[in-house]
Amino acid sequence: MASCSSGWAHRQLPDGPVLEIGSYCGKSAVYLGAAARAVGGTVFTVDHHRGSAENQAGWEHHDPTVVDPETGLMDTAVPSAHPAPGRVEGLVVAVADPPAPWQATGARRCRSSSSTAGTAPSRPMPTYEGWAPWVQAGGVLALHDVFPNPADGGRPPYEVYRRAVDDGDFTEVDGTGSLRVLRRVRGEAGDPVG
Repeated sequence: MASCSSGWAHRQLPDGPVLEIGSYCGKSAVYLGAAARAVGGTVFTVDHHRGSAENQAGWEHHDPTVVDPETGLMDTAVPSAHPAPGRVEGLVVAVADPPAPWQATGARRCRSSSSTAGTAPSRPMPTYEGWAPWVQAGGVLALHDVFPNPADGGRPPYEVYRRAVDDGDFTEVDGTGSLRVLRRVRGEAGDPVG
């Protein structure tokens, strides 16, 4: 899936920065950063770095190595142990849980070509409504963890996917596994979605 999203980033980065929302341990940010290095560009990655419900203690996907021993909270801003395709310092700008004013400013900065690898389960529609309007006409919105069958995974990314397509603002152009790539077909950067 990382290669699919980095391929799209490679094509979109000449038109402006890429925005990733949700960066659990930064694996996808590394691949997006490699695309930025190849074509010249910048990736913004935004995450609260506290993990989603399935990453918490007692759940199947919990990783105790990303728990801050001082706070007892997950901190996924630490580099993960995945192989990195080269160095991406200076190409990927990480932002931890930005306040609403930064989101508005950051969204305008990313208006050229925005992309998201995921959507926070606790607040999917506000995230979509806040960032998706800033995807330029012809730009792409990539959603990860899109599972049509509820037995396969959580519902929030699928609900965002359905809304984006059903409202007519985006149309699906690619996908692999649970990743869906949507192109903005209605509106300009700054126009509301839905």
